[in-house]
Amino acid sequence: MKYYLSLALALLGINTVFAQTDYDVAKIPENLKKDAIVVIRNEESFFDVKGLGAAKMDYKIAITILNKAGDQYGEMAEVYDKFSSIYNIKATLYDAAGKKVKDYKSSDIKDQSLISDFSIFEDNRLKLLKFISVTYPYTIEYSYSQDYNGLLSFPSWHDLKGFGVSVEKSAYTIQKAKNYKMRYITSSNLKTDSVINGEKIQYKWKSANVSAVAEEPLSTGIDNISAWVKAAPNQFEYDGSTGNFDNWKNFGSWLFTLNQGGNKLPEATRLMVQNLIKDAKTPKEKIRILYHHLQQNTRYVSVQLGIGGFRPILAEKVAQVNYGDCKALSNYMKALLNEAGIASNLIVIGNDMPSLNPNYSSMGQANHMILCVPLEKDTTFLECTSQYKPMGFIGYSNSDRNVLMVTEDGGKIVHTPVYNAKENYQIRKTKIILAEDGTADSEIRSTYGNAQFEENFSMTLMEPVELRKRIIEESSIPVAALTSYKYLQADKTVPVLTEEINFKTNPILTKGGDKLFLVVNQINRRESVPLKVENRKTYFAVPFSYNDDDEINYILPKGYNVEFIPKDITITSEFGSYSAKFSIKDNTIVYNRTQTMNNKKYPPEKYGEYVDFYKKIYQADKQKAVLAKTL
Repeated sequence: MKYYLSLALALLGINTVFAQTDYDVAKIPENLKKDAIVVIRNEESFFDVKGLGAAKMDYKIAITILNKAGDQYGEMAEVYDKFSSIYNIKATLYDAAGKKVKDYKSSDIKDQSLISDFSIFEDNRLKLLKFISVTYPYTIEYSYSQDYNGLLSFPSWHDLKGFGVSVEKSAYTIQKAKNYKMRYITSSNLKTDSVINGEKIQYKWKSANVSAVAEEPLSTGIDNISAWVKAAPNQFEYDGSTGNFDNWKNFGSWLFTLNQGGNKLPEATRLMVQNLIKDAKTPKEKIRILYHHLQQNTRYVSVQLGIGGFRPILAEKVAQVNYGDCKALSNYMKALLNEAGIASNLIVIGNDMPSLNPNYSSMGQANHMILCVPLEKDTTFLECTSQYKPMGFIGYSNSDRNVLMVTEDGGKIVHTPVYNAKENYQIRKTKIILAEDGTADSEIRSTYGNAQFEENFSMTLMEPVELRKRIIEESSIPVAALTSYKYLQADKTVPVLTEEINFKTNPILTKGGDKLFLVVNQINRRESVPLKVENRKTYFAVPFSYNDDDEINYILPKGYNVEFIPKDITITSEFGSYSAKFSIKDNTIVYNRTQTMNNKKYPPEKYGEYVDFYKKIYQADKQKAVLAKTL
């Protein structure tokens, strides 16, 4: 009786909070309005673990949208699948004074498939309601219950939902049986309250009166300022499969078991593999041949059906249909290599996500699968979903992070390759023939490597009309007439792209009396300085390390010589380095510029120094030469 009374009181407390309806905007503290587009008035999540494969979530949130920029938060969009159900939905719209405008009916709520553009098989569905108000501010409130039949992970919690979001009150509770094993990690300084109710334990986290943070340049996210909780079960049960997530080794064992028997190939495919590699002399050559075959004969299609969202489609099936998701294509490549006598391992990775936390295993830290081929003298990673990436190049969104290698002995944390600044290069040589009227003929030859190859590769796939338009729009030199252009990946086995562009320019010289003035850096010039941010809150980084080398040769107009050129400039800092060199050779100004940047993650207090560094580059890129008429 004592247990039921305690539980009833706990639920009464939740319902009391849920009953809050005083959403008068005038009562929002001023500090919560500053820099905010929305205010979380109240959020309550109560996650009740019923057993190994069952749980229930009771959720309610009220959000005040202060202006049009906050309309993106003016909707309910909750995902479910065949292993969960959402019900008991209630939704209400309030005006600025907190007066009820509308109660929504179940017929107002769309229930639609969540199939994405690249997915043909997917369980996920969406309960969607878009709240509409013609005046600002307004408040939305909605609540629902969700039952789970299969439990691979727990909902995570963040008090701050993004930049421009402040929080009046937010709380998260997980309730479980005493003997149920789970793990959780939290942001620093977040207090965890635990309450025992009979045979149940509740873990509670809450946040209140948190001011919004305006969006900050180059931010790596708000996790360092947000209160957050991530939780996961140890043992789990899902779609007829059971396993243990208490460490990465066991996680990997589950994935390995899930895929057992999935590497068999049809006899015709086995014969094809042997025929393809019959003249190959080395394992590397065999890998290259089979990877090229994969790229030429398969395509990526997402498949997310129950346990199939985690178990690769059989290699035999991929051989028949020639498509698959990241798991299926990686597993198919593994099967091809196995037939060639080359061992490989599936890799679970967070594409464009942080590294896996080596001390906390859970399902939500990864969203992708690639393949690793450990050879005697090196290790090759293969991105099996791309039809264009060269063998061994996995892209900067997969690089330099902890990932999980799936082996027969379980999971093992390994690290993907690091592409340093010198490898992510741009090398450019430009010839500009100047005319007295200020116009010029320009010839640009550029080579892009690794990450910069990846950034520019889409140019090779564009239609000619679209490509011409892009070149003209993105040129730092004003284009009068584009005469020719070419993009070429001469060697498909390496991530290197060449670019050749020839065009006539609009005037790039300015006249003053009998002199002409030339901004010497016409190609890779910094046109602005990152905005200063007082009392910055978030960490920052450039997307990837890189090195740019530019050489420009200016052929002077007939009848002119150089009256002045700037002095050489060198700038160094922990963020990178910069140099600009100016020289005269015959009737030519030769300009060499090199900029190297590091993508290290920097703390907020370093941002002012970063802005100062870029300010110096901005000034250096504006240096002018003066041309004078010869007598």
